[in-house]
Amino acid sequence: MEKIRWFWVWAIASLIFRVVFIYFPNDLIVGSRIEVATPLTSLRRLTEGYWLKQFSMSPYAGSMYHGSPLLLSLLGPLTVIGTNGQPSYLFCSLLFVVADFVTAVLIRETGRKLLIAYSQHLKSLNLVNFLENSDILPAGDIASLIYLWNPLTIVTCVGLSTSPIENLMVVLSLYGACSGLAPLAAFGWVTASHLSLYPSVLVIPVIFLLGYGPDSPPKKLYLQKTASSNRNNPVLGDHLFSWRPVIHFLLWATIWSLYLLFLCSISLQQYGGLPEMFKRTHGFILTVEDLSPNIGVLWYFFAEVFEFFRDFFLIVIHLNILFMILLLAIRLNHRPCFLAFVYIAIFSMLKSYPS
Repeated sequence: MEKIRWFWVWAIASLIFRVVFIYFPNDLIVGSRIEVATPLTSLRRLTEGYWLKQFSMSPYAGSMYHGSPLLLSLLGPLTVIGTNGQPSYLFCSLLFVVADFVTAVLIRETGRKLLIAYSQHLKSLNLVNFLENSDILPAGDIASLIYLWNPLTIVTCVGLSTSPIENLMVVLSLYGACSGLAPLAAFGWVTASHLSLYPSVLVIPVIFLLGYGPDSPPKKLYLQKTASSNRNNPVLGDHLFSWRPVIHFLLWATIWSLYLLFLCSISLQQYGGLPEMFKRTHGFILTVEDLSPNIGVLWYFFAEVFEFFRDFFLIVIHLNILFMILLLAIRLNHRPCFLAFVYIAIFSMLKSYPS
């Protein structure tokens, strides 16, 4: 009980810390910093796209906005309320604080489910000596607090960036998969892929989580246990892949994708429809059209490379992300959450507009 109270005290303190930063003077706003906001996540660019749409123009006109039209409809109205003729981002910032808090709670619950599953597998293998009892917080609580108190997370939350929404969708997908909730996992994965494209590779660890269940010891431990026993080990069957939740996930992913595309087509029916959206969002990500400086290296690389070789290097750089996916999936299929972490680390560093 003391651990739970200690966790919530620090979690609420992190929220208060964010709110205090939100109310700081305007000269402390970091939304214009390239380390925080990118052409895909900048709230100021989203405001520009929303005003273009209000004046019956395409939100993608002028090459300012390159995000989802649904995100534009969700956050755009919150930027209209302002003072002295200037837009106010207070309500959007508070929404990002809520998104960060929900993300942290989902991380905590995911960690709890992983710990329970791992403990059950070890007990079934009579490896109880590997279980540790500690007086410190559980791993899920620690991970949640690290997320809440990470300075980069705080700066992103208060720095007029839509990244907290993307983070929430990614963690929601992993939480749904760990909980065996295929509709929730599909919703998070489809939305995250729609917002920034790169999370689409997380479909592999999500399928492993649904098929194998949460993280478990390697399969060789089950085989060793069976070989050392005089009778068949009944727990070996628990490690077999189950296709039913995976098919359920793929069905729901198809439903959510069609529904999301339907909403986008309605939102952009006067401005080019879905082809225009794919060209200005996912096409913008893949072609690296904006060469303004950021913390990545692609902007500088493509500013220097000859135009004749541009398409070739675009293919090579994007394949560099896909090259390691299969090999990592083969090696870490029994640790799908860790596999998801590795995937996120890879595309966070190598994507075209990192922050």
